[in-house]
Amino acid sequence: MMGKRPLPLLSAVAATAALLSGCGGSSTRDDAAQAGPAAEGFPVTLSNCGVKTTYLRPPRRAVSLNQHATEVMLALGLEKSMVGTAYLDDKILPEYQDAYDGVEVVAEEYPSFETLLAAEPDFAYGGFASTFDEKEGRGRDALSKAGINSYLNVEECPSGPVTMATMEQEIRNVAKIFGVPDRAEAELKKLHATLATVEDKLAGVTPVELFVYDSGDKTAFTAGGAGIGNEMIERAGGVNLFADLDKAFGDVSFEQVAERAPEVVVIYDYGDQPVADKKKFLLSNPALKDVPAIRNKRFAVLPLSSTVLGVRVPAGVDSLARQLHPDRFQ
Repeated sequence: MMGKRPLPLLSAVAATAALLSGCGGSSTRDDAAQAGPAAEGFPVTLSNCGVKTTYLRPPRRAVSLNQHATEVMLALGLEKSMVGTAYLDDKILPEYQDAYDGVEVVAEEYPSFETLLAAEPDFAYGGFASTFDEKEGRGRDALSKAGINSYLNVEECPSGPVTMATMEQEIRNVAKIFGVPDRAEAELKKLHATLATVEDKLAGVTPVELFVYDSGDKTAFTAGGAGIGNEMIERAGGVNLFADLDKAFGDVSFEQVAERAPEVVVIYDYGDQPVADKKKFLLSNPALKDVPAIRNKRFAVLPLSSTVLGVRVPAGVDSLARQLHPDRFQ
């Protein structure tokens, strides 16, 4: 992988979990920090990626780790409940900048366990499974023993393909933990309005066959059929030529890409390798010289933060649709 992107996007989709219901092998604990009577509307119990947690009240000292987790919290107006944040892949969205500026950045990437403890959080929200890396000391069990509840973005442990319904679930779950379900419905109304506009614009359009290039020089790391990126492509008027890859992301050979002959290459932009360098590499790759997208130099670009499960997804669909079918947005 290129850049600073967390590695577990490669494999975390193999896990399964049922949200808002019991999970086999999950663990439950009574948080000493939550001692006392339950808050109104509580207790709330969620089973999340194999960990079952009962909240007696909303978290008061939350830390968000990974951009899409941070922006879900900010979209729900939870910045006053946050004592820290870490690990951006892109600039924070302008509409959240003021709120974000009021939250301490505890680390540029993932904080050490000691740094995390220093913020004295009662809740940690992770975007990627790498957030809770046991080898780095940030495992969910270790956090629990330190009195810190945890929640992991559900794209990391889906029970099936990740869709817009999964996005709804993610936003509603976080809102439920913090006791603000009405804010989730208001946010989802806005997000679905964006999706509806794109759907109207693309009515009757002929889908464009495309290949996602995330990174890689020996092989191509691409979007498969199990992540939110696949549904984004479909809603943007595209066909993911590697939708038969039964995971969110995976490696394919450049010869396979050539055989499938995409009309467009969608580049995921993040990390230290500029989009211009990725284009140059693809255009000079001899295995791809006869691919229509390469011959015609037809590329689309999406930032990584728009292609993982969070509040940016509908805007990402809109952006991709405009690049694939510009005539529909004139």
